[in-house]
Amino acid sequence: MAAQNKGKFAVVTGASTGIGRQLAQCCAEDGFDLLIAADEPAIETAAVELRGLGVTVEALQADLGVQAGVDALVAAVRGRPVDALLANAGRGLGKGFLDQDWKEISAVVGTNVVGTIYLVHRLAPAMRARGSGRILFTGSIAGFIPGTFQAVYNGTKAFIDSFSFALRNELKDSGVTVTVLMPGATDTEFFERAHMLDTKVGADKKDDPADVAKVGYKAMLEGEGDVVSGWKNKVQAAVANVTPSSLLAAQHRKMAEPGSAKK
Repeated sequence: MAAQNKGKFAVVTGASTGIGRQLAQCCAEDGFDLLIAADEPAIETAAVELRGLGVTVEALQADLGVQAGVDALVAAVRGRPVDALLANAGRGLGKGFLDQDWKEISAVVGTNVVGTIYLVHRLAPAMRARGSGRILFTGSIAGFIPGTFQAVYNGTKAFIDSFSFALRNELKDSGVTVTVLMPGATDTEFFERAHMLDTKVGADKKDDPADVAKVGYKAMLEGEGDVVSGWKNKVQAAVANVTPSSLLAAQHRKMAEPGSAKK
């Protein structure tokens, strides 16, 4: 990948591991200087690795599901023009809604929805005023499907998928593009953190996060509105659009019900 964006500045959230780490890799290989953030110490390791690609990388460990964490990230921008904002930070959560811990539920909503749109609300006005910039959300094909045993997570992704299209239309004449990447199950730490290793979806083969990130990064650069990574996920998304929600919920149960990995 040629360094077409050398000297430009990108902010990537959730960049310690998984899709976010690979999105940061795409940015670095393309010449972007980086500010990367995540809620775990591994973000510092990611920064060291990314600096090896010859770009400037700053790292911030912060909880992006709360206002103070987002404010800390905005402060770390130090007023620099943000050429690309890759809002990838997210949390998953399995098991039945009534069996989930409320603090974990709040963290999922806070990170996936509130913190994400608050960050965009803080950084995107300067993009609009400047007349240039790119925003990439990491949504999910889960947003098309009522998430039995992932009800909160799928609901947050439905919000992001929808929100991204609305914001894109609001900014259509501004010079700022908005793209949403909608992956399927990806081989990251997501399922372990979401307590879903005993589910069918947690145990099945998953997509490579590097491949997913490349698809999303390319779509962002080209200013596309949305992109579903992987042909199987494209089929699933298309089918979901014409399938009754009650049937989708029943199908999701087979994938996400605790213990379904053994069925």
